[in-house]
Amino acid sequence: MKIIAVIPARYEASRFPAKLMQMLGEKTVITTTYQNVVETGLFDEVFVATDSEIIFDEIVQNGGNAVMTGQHETGSDRIAEAVQNIDCDIVINVQGDEPFLKLEPLQQLIEVFHNDDNQEISLASLKIKLTEKEEIENPNNVKVITDNNGFALYFSRSVIPFHREISYKVDYFKHIGVYAFRKHALIQFSKLEMKPLEISEKIECIRYLEYGMKIKLIETNFIGVGIDTPEDLEKARKLI
Repeated sequence: MKIIAVIPARYEASRFPAKLMQMLGEKTVITTTYQNVVETGLFDEVFVATDSEIIFDEIVQNGGNAVMTGQHETGSDRIAEAVQNIDCDIVINVQGDEPFLKLEPLQQLIEVFHNDDNQEISLASLKIKLTEKEEIENPNNVKVITDNNGFALYFSRSVIPFHREISYKVDYFKHIGVYAFRKHALIQFSKLEMKPLEISEKIECIRYLEYGMKIKLIETNFIGVGIDTPEDLEKARKLI
C-alpha cells in the first residue's frame, strides 16, 4: 500500500487564531508538527494542506511540502481536495496542532489496514483513557464510545457514557484527532452533506457514522498536547 500523511492547516482557528504560527522553541507549531511526522519515516509523502499563504510559505521556506486548497469546514474536506489526484491507498491525517505525535500510534493506525482483509474499515483513529474529572467534563475533549470490537458508536463533547449506575465502574476515552483513511472513503466523505449530529457537535467523524461507515478506534497511551488554547500553548512550551 502507498501511504501518505497530510497535515490540514487553517490560519484562522476560531478558538485560537494563528495558533499554528506560534513559536515552540525555535520553530513554529506547524513546522514542528510537519518535521516530526517526516522523521517517523513511515510515509511515502508528507505535506501540509492549507488555505493560508502564510502557512504555505512557512512550510516551503523550511524545506517542506505544502499545497494550497480552497476554504473548507473540516480538515477532512481539505485533505480530500488535496489528495484527489494523488495515487495512494491510505491517507493519514495528522492535526497541525498536535506537534508531539510519536511513531508508535501512527504505526498502530497503519496496521489496522494491513489486517483489514475484507476492507470494511473506512477510517481508523486513536483514543486514550481519561481519569481526571476535569478532563472528562471538558467539552474541548471529544469523548468516544465503542463496541466490543473497537468500532465507534458515537463521539461527543458531552460526557459519554452517562454514569447513572454508580456501583459500576465505567471508563471514559478521549478521541485523539489523528485519522487514517482509505482514500476512496475520504473522497466519498467530502461529497456527503453534513447531517444534524455533526453540525450540532462540530465533530467531523460523526459524518461517517451518520452515513453508516465503520470507524476503528485503537487505544493508545500516547499523551500529546493538542494546542486549542493559549493555555495549551504554554503547556507545549514547557514540554519542549
